[in-house]
This record gives sequence, C-alpha cells and structure tokens, in this order.
Amino acid sequence: MEKLLDCVMDIGEQMLVSGGEVHRVEDSLKRIFTAYGAARIDVFIITSSMVVTIHTDDNRIFTQTRRITEYTTDYEKLHKLNELSRNICADRLSSAEIKTRLAEISGSRTYPLWLEFICYATIAGAFTLFFGGGYGEAAVSFLIGGCIRCTIFFCDKVVRNKIFTKFISSFAATLLAFSALKLGLIPMADLTPTVELIPTADKIIIGNIMTLIPGIGLTTALKDLLVGDSIAGMLRTIEACITALAIAAGYFAVAVLSGGAL
Repeated sequence: MEKLLDCVMDIGEQMLVSGGEVHRVEDSLKRIFTAYGAARIDVFIITSSMVVTIHTDDNRIFTQTRRITEYTTDYEKLHKLNELSRNICADRLSSAEIKTRLAEISGSRTYPLWLEFICYATIAGAFTLFFGGGYGEAAVSFLIGGCIRCTIFFCDKVVRNKIFTKFISSFAATLLAFSALKLGLIPMADLTPTVELIPTADKIIIGNIMTLIPGIGLTTALKDLLVGDSIAGMLRTIEACITALAIAAGYFAVAVLSGGAL
C-alpha cells in the first residue's frame, strides 16, 4: 500500500499541475484506493498542497503530503491521466506498471514552442479585429503577440511567478503598442464621421491583453465553488483577481510613463 500511495500521489499531483479541478483529483484518488481495498481514505487538496491518509484493514495508516509550487494548463495530459486512473481501477495495475504508464504520459510530446508563438500571435490579431481594429492594426497586433509569447518564455526561465510574468507581459504589450504608434506603424482609424483620422493603439493593446486574461483559472475556480470545494475555489478566484490586477498594472505603468495618450 505504501508503494501504491506514492504512485497515486504522483498521479494526483500531475492532474492538479495540469489544471484539473480539486474535486476531480480527490475523486480519482478515492476511487483508486477503494479499488485496492482501502478501509478509509482521507483526501485534502487545495491548489498548493495535497494530503492523503490511507487506513488499511489491518489497522495500518499511511500518510503522504505533497507541496504544489507551480501548475499550468494541459488538458491533453489531464485526459491521459484520467484514462490511466480508470485503467488502474479496472485492472488493478501493479505499482511498477503504474510508474511505467505515468512516465510515458509525463514524457509525451507537448506542443512545439513555434506553434505556441503562432497561436499567441494569431489570437492577438483576431481579438484586435473582433474589437473593431483594422487589418493593419491586426497585423501589428500579430507581431506583438509573438513578442509577448517570447516575453512569457523568458520570464518563466528567470522567475517562476505567474503573476509577475503577467505584469511584465502586459507591460511589454502596452510598451510595444505605444512604440508602434510613435513610429507611425499603426494606420489611421476613423473614430467618427466628423472627426479627422487619428491613429490609436487601444485595439492592439486589448487584443494582446486578451491572451493574458486568466479565463481558464476563473472557470476552474467557479467549478470548485459549485461542487463545494470552497477553500480551493476561493484561492483560485483570488489568484485570478490578482492576476487581472497585475495585467491592469502593467498597462497603467506604461500609460503613466508615456503620458497616458493612446
């Protein structure tokens, strides 16, 4: 049971790190231990910690704690981990088999970095068009979107703090948009029929900021709250709000330094 606990904790940790809801992780762990005949399972999980205690039929108790320091969103990996947990419950795999399957999932190929650059750039350009920008503005937003993914990449290498990364990325997006405005790279925008054409950077800024909004984190927080995991839901909600404030602070800092003109 001790070896099984270690393996299942690895699965739960990877599920939580990949963006799984607390309720999903707790339910998966309980189902696995129940399939192996545990008499009692106590699972307590929040966004930064996992505590699992197993009671066996011969009155032995096994406890393990995991500290979660970082997490991301990888639903493909989460799907594979869910499938693995179902296979464990159905086939009662050995600890060695579980470790082998988990290593295969952990070592599976992720999306290449160049594809992430293209996706960030495309999403930024698309949102610029969505919010009323022209094709010229979308082209500038496309280039800035790629630069923002580059900024996130280097920030993750230097400082593993998602909130700080969002602040720097927002700062960089706004600074690049204002720089493009000063250099005359943004075409004229017709604000009203009676006002002369003037270039603006607001559509480009909002297009790139939309790539930084913690929408998935807030959605996961609401899921946790709806299923009764109040602590985890509140922690995720607070983190999403602080992240949004960091994004706004990045824009505000550049706006103040540049005189506030769009």
